[in-house]
Amino acid sequence: MNGSRESVTERIHHRLARLYGTPRSGRLCRRLELLAGRYREDLPTLAGEPCWDQRTSVLIAYGDIVRSDGEPPLETLHRFLDERVGEAIRHLHLLPFFPSSSDEGFSVIDFRRVDPALGEWRQVESLARRWPLLVDLVLNHASSQSEWFHHFCAGVAPYRDYFITVDPEQWDLSQVVRPRSSPLLTPATTPWGVRQVWTTFSADQVDLNFANPDVLFEFLDILLLYILHGARIIRLDAIAYLWKRSGTPCIHLPETHQVVKLLRDVVDWLAPGTLILTETNVPHAENVSYFGKGDEAHLIYQFSLPPLLLHALLRGDASHLIHWLEHLEAPPPGCSYLNFTASHDGIGVRPLEGLLPEEELEWLVEQIHRRGGLVSHYQAPDGSLRPYELNISWFEAMGDGSTPANGEQIARHLCAQTLMLSLQGVPALWFHLLTATPNDREAVERTGQARSINRHRWDLVHLEELLEHHEATRSVFDGLLQRLRIRAAEPLFSPEVPQRIERIDSRIVALVREREGERLLVLANLSGERLEAALPDSLGGRWRDLLQPECRTEDEAAVPLAPWQVRWLREDADAGGRCPPPR
Repeated sequence: MNGSRESVTERIHHRLARLYGTPRSGRLCRRLELLAGRYREDLPTLAGEPCWDQRTSVLIAYGDIVRSDGEPPLETLHRFLDERVGEAIRHLHLLPFFPSSSDEGFSVIDFRRVDPALGEWRQVESLARRWPLLVDLVLNHASSQSEWFHHFCAGVAPYRDYFITVDPEQWDLSQVVRPRSSPLLTPATTPWGVRQVWTTFSADQVDLNFANPDVLFEFLDILLLYILHGARIIRLDAIAYLWKRSGTPCIHLPETHQVVKLLRDVVDWLAPGTLILTETNVPHAENVSYFGKGDEAHLIYQFSLPPLLLHALLRGDASHLIHWLEHLEAPPPGCSYLNFTASHDGIGVRPLEGLLPEEELEWLVEQIHRRGGLVSHYQAPDGSLRPYELNISWFEAMGDGSTPANGEQIARHLCAQTLMLSLQGVPALWFHLLTATPNDREAVERTGQARSINRHRWDLVHLEELLEHHEATRSVFDGLLQRLRIRAAEPLFSPEVPQRIERIDSRIVALVREREGERLLVLANLSGERLEAALPDSLGGRWRDLLQPECRTEDEAAVPLAPWQVRWLREDADAGGRCPPPR
């Protein structure tokens, strides 16, 4: 073995020893070598290529988010993206496309098959060739309808040890932290009588037992299978809850971090260039712990951004957002944030803990209700119910809750996404952000799930009509694709370029991206007022607006900003002319 491989395999050996004990680690390493042998020759390697640059972006979508009669949804999605989006997006987060029994794909029945209702592996691979995939590794739990769980209930080896069973008389569950208020334990009939299985999220999602190395090796095989089929980013769903021990919160346990580091070591060894993304919808300090020392996740979600940005836009005051951005630590080398405003889930509010006063959170919840949204809750360790996430279409949240979509709502929506695109990190856009989709209350009534409000499925013909003739849909779609293309052409938007915050006005987010003497100034007016951004002397000079090429500033002490306007000002020694006053 060469030196680099010796280093990574040595780390893997140590991690397996920490998880399962030194006496078993040697045998487990040999088992991993056998698994690697099955895939090594066919796995892609991107060693030596940069992990990301300014062109890197992610579109989040379900496989059937666009439907057309008589066509497999994966083919419809491919055709729509090919014709309408093209290379404006670099990666596609194809949400769970496996057979499942609930939770919109996250209660997986079979981890190795494509849901026939969506298509086949060949269609997944076709998408991956155009837009390298971000794929979910749903490793905390499996469906109660899965073959694994059926075999568990029948007492069939090895599956009889695949799931966590708990004797409530023997386990101390008093400190358990979880994001649901449903029962933690669910009875299951087995040859040994009724057993209580652990169900963090629902009775249909039964938690897997990673204290059993057989479970780990199942998922190592599944991980490599996904990479073989075109995954370039692996999202570790609900990873924070993976490992359980009596008398602990059963969240963020050291063993969980070891598993994440082990998965990173495996991809660095066998598929260098493949990235690990952790999904941990928790307070900021807990969230960033998954960077480790640069040896854990390559990417983590910027979970505090969506609720802080939402609060700032609805208040017309960015004070709390600016304070957080000022103190946001840079990621370790080789790591980055995944920035987003909305996703297939709701807008988490646990990441606001310590960042937003309680009375402001109560105000934000009230605003969401006014706009037709819903609020989901979790059970705190003291038994109380606390807000967990806000369920609403982001576009609907940008309105006032009483009038039809208008220019102000469109401007506020574009402001939010443009500021997100400006921040250091990799941007990710939920499909419905592009299409200015309203709340889908019918879906909530049909499914009984609050998250369905933001998971609309489009009929292709209807969506095409809206893109041609509906002002909000067309303006938002075209405006965001234009911004993505401009961003992709500007090297200062690379995740490797640092950012710093300038204090100008509580209503204006001002940040500078700077590298090797080149500067980009972002000014975002998060209010409905016409403002002038008074620039400090350090930002004097000539600037060219990337979003308005005809608009240039020359040694101006104040830059005009229309309501909810964002300006991308590139320092340009040759710039000339003046910007018109905001309209």
